[in-house]
Amino acid sequence: MEKIKNIIFDFDGTLADTSQLIVATMQRSIEELQLPFRTSEEIKATIGIRLEEIPSYLWPDIPELGEKMATVYRKNFELLKDEIPATLFPGVKETLSKLKEAGCRFAIATSRSRKSVEELTRQLGLRDFFTYMLGGDDVSEGKPNPESIFKILTELDWLKDETMMVGDMVVDILMGKNAGIRTCGVTYGNGKTLELEEAGSDFIISDFSNLTEVIQC
Repeated sequence: MEKIKNIIFDFDGTLADTSQLIVATMQRSIEELQLPFRTSEEIKATIGIRLEEIPSYLWPDIPELGEKMATVYRKNFELLKDEIPATLFPGVKETLSKLKEAGCRFAIATSRSRKSVEELTRQLGLRDFFTYMLGGDDVSEGKPNPESIFKILTELDWLKDETMMVGDMVVDILMGKNAGIRTCGVTYGNGKTLELEEAGSDFIISDFSNLTEVIQC
C-alpha cells in the first residue's frame, strides 16, 4: 500500500465547528419560508449535503424547494455569520502545520459554496495550507458522488493510492470509497461513530491531532 501524501478534507464538522451557525441559519430560513419545523438533530444530519439538495431530505413531499431554500439560506447566513462565528476544532492549525512540514499536500472538498469556503478559511487562518479548494457549486453532482475527488485528483495530478479523504459525515466516507481512495472519519463533528464505521471508514479518529498517527507523510 502506498504512503499517503495527499489529504482531501471536508470543511464543516472536520476543520471548523459551524454547526451552531448552520442550525440557526436553517431554522430562520424554515420560519421565513413557513416550512414544517425540523429539529436541530434533523438539520445536523443533512450537513455535508449540497444546500439545494437538503429539502429533498427534510421535506421530501414538497417539490421544487431546492433553489428557493438555497437563496433564503444564503441571505440568512450572511446576516448571522458574524453573530455566530465559525471556530476551528482543537489542534487543526498545529496538526496541518506538522503534516505540511512532513511533506503532505492538502485540498478541500466541501458542499459549501466556493466563495463561502474561501472566505471562512481566510478568516480562520487556514487558506495558505490548501493547494486547491472545491465547493459544491464547482461540481454537477454532490456528495457521496465522487465527482469532487476525481476533479481534485485530475487538477492536481494526485494519485489515488497516495490520497485520503477525511470527513465527519457518512457522505464524506462514501465519496472517498466511491472514488477508490482511503478514508478517515472524525467523531468530534456532526456524524456518529457507528455510522462512520458502517460506511466502511478505513480509519476513525476522535481528535484532529490523531491524524499524525494515521498519516505519516
